[in-house]
Amino acid sequence: MDLVNLSTLQLRRPNLCGIFTLPSTNMHGKNLTLKPLVVSARANTRKESPKIRNRRMQKKFNGTSTKPRLSVFCSDKQLYAMLVDDQNKKCLFYGSTLQKSIRQNPHFSTIDAAKRVGEELIKTCSDLNIHEISVYDCNGLARGERMQAFEIAICSYGFLPR
Repeated sequence: MDLVNLSTLQLRRPNLCGIFTLPSTNMHGKNLTLKPLVVSARANTRKESPKIRNRRMQKKFNGTSTKPRLSVFCSDKQLYAMLVDDQNKKCLFYGSTLQKSIRQNPHFSTIDAAKRVGEELIKTCSDLNIHEISVYDCNGLARGERMQAFEIAICSYGFLPR
């Protein structure tokens, strides 16, 4: 096999799109053509990074039956909260703003329902004799009005610093 002289291969200047091309050369009767190399960035890095950070945090902090992990997820319209015992793989409490016991009448706002989810969480913790949580896991999501109403309700019990 013949060696290709690298001085004969010349790179053209890159285009604005980031496409690099090599000119086709003739190596002793063999045509060498290379396809263009397209370099692009990974999409949605801002959406992926909170999830990645949250998974990394879940590896470090695990809940027990006396100090469970409080996991809260807030969608566009609803709030979901869970007390999780990771060692025994059990959910000690689950509450959401969709439950009929929390949302008493249909004209109950989701912010008021989120506050009631926090109050139900406090009642369950007092029944289970839980005075402390290992970590507050908000799934890497930003705080909104429902999340703030929920946090105000559980701050009164001493789970979160004010």
